[in-house]
Amino acid sequence: MKIFQLVSVFALLLILSPLANADKISDHTLKLPIDESSTTKHSTKVNGKKFSYTATTGTQPVWDSEGNPTASLFYTYYKRSGVKDKSTRPLLISFNGGPGSASVWMHVAYTGPRVLNVDNEGYPLQPYGVKTNDYSILDVADIVFVNPVNTGYSRVLPDKDGKMPSKDKQKSMFFGVNADVKYLADWVNTFVTRNNLWRSPKYLIGESYGTTRVSGLALELQSRQWMYLNGVILVSPTDIGIKRDGPVKAANRLPYFAAAAWYHKALNSDLQQKDLLDILPEVEKFTIEQYIPALAKGGFISQQEKQAIAEKVSYYSGLSVKEVLRSNLDISASYFWKELLRDREQTIGRLDSRYLGVDEKVTGSRPDYNAELTSWLHSFTPAINYYLREELNYKTDIKYNMFGNVHPWDRTNNNTGKNLRLAMAQNPYLNVMIQSGYYDGATNYFDAKYTMWQLDQSGKMKDRLSFKGYRSGHMMYLRYEDLKAANDDIRQFIKASLPNKKQAAKYDATSPK
Repeated sequence: MKIFQLVSVFALLLILSPLANADKISDHTLKLPIDESSTTKHSTKVNGKKFSYTATTGTQPVWDSEGNPTASLFYTYYKRSGVKDKSTRPLLISFNGGPGSASVWMHVAYTGPRVLNVDNEGYPLQPYGVKTNDYSILDVADIVFVNPVNTGYSRVLPDKDGKMPSKDKQKSMFFGVNADVKYLADWVNTFVTRNNLWRSPKYLIGESYGTTRVSGLALELQSRQWMYLNGVILVSPTDIGIKRDGPVKAANRLPYFAAAAWYHKALNSDLQQKDLLDILPEVEKFTIEQYIPALAKGGFISQQEKQAIAEKVSYYSGLSVKEVLRSNLDISASYFWKELLRDREQTIGRLDSRYLGVDEKVTGSRPDYNAELTSWLHSFTPAINYYLREELNYKTDIKYNMFGNVHPWDRTNNNTGKNLRLAMAQNPYLNVMIQSGYYDGATNYFDAKYTMWQLDQSGKMKDRLSFKGYRSGHMMYLRYEDLKAANDDIRQFIKASLPNKKQAAKYDATSPK
């Protein structure tokens, strides 16, 4: 009897021991599938026309120089059904920014076939979810949404010995301006090859930091992958390495200030009664011709000129002359978000200044939180998790990272703007379009214009550069009217940048000057 009891106890201990349960525990370890995909079939209606399409969700690896997988990227690929000739069917490769942001925003709110359930101005509604995108560009181009490392379901993989790379090693591999561009170019090459898309016209679209990413990719794809593009679309662009420091950085905020103040009816009545697009050219002219030169004089500006400039800045910004003078004519964006509606005890949003916030205290120099971002996360997070799992049938217990751990990000040697210019010079087919919202206070529209003007100072390629503005913010497409307008602009950009069969990629000879 005692022997039986001892055996029973021993068996129980064995069952409970870590060694015995190692296999069972490992069965429940979260693991990213390195290379798999799933395809579902759908139909939609765009601009009144019905058609079918497939949606492929999956992971595709990034490999090192020895052929070992170092990361796996999650993607969603939409392909219109019934297309007979792939060589004439454009492919749009889409990235969001951050850095560290998933490719969720443009996926389920802009160009994809399904968009958020939000009201006509972009504010969240319940029940959360998605609905048909009446204006998706899927009618004219297939789309792949790519999630960089540590965003969405994309993850770094253990090395060949089963160990995770150190933080420094991961940074050198993935988390920096140039590392990011390099591994993503390799990934795009693999994707294009696997899907037999080498002959298809190709376009890149990036939003916010994604504009830095695609600007760098344009040259990286040409130089290292020998892959040439037809177009690059910059949505709410960063500086893409084109510096806007000192007086230019400070003054360039004013046209945005004017737009936000106009929206909130905070301008003088003579300006307020005008349409926004009648006011902005006037503010832009003042900014370039008077405001920048005045700020350049710094502390040596005369009191008379300083007073005159302060009054004009006050007139266009909705702030008091006193506040402008207290800031020495240089008003920070964060102070503007707090100050503009201080008398109403409200703050305005950073990425979209149409949004209102309520701080704990009316005093202070910046808002307690970003009113627009908290509103967006209301609707985006449940929508993408529902959509991928229940409509596209991609099921995993791995968390979908709206924002992933990619910091510290190496921002050194950011020459992406110069690289985009060189890519355009090398490729006469390559066109660039910029899209900006007038109420975006993070990457303001006048900075975007300035970047476009500085991109090619020779002026020889300005006919291949275009700018489109919208009465919305950073994600202009959240406003229903601009969802239509912005997608239509992409649609027309793609159609206009597809050369006819007899149009060679070359420059015509010019006469000596």
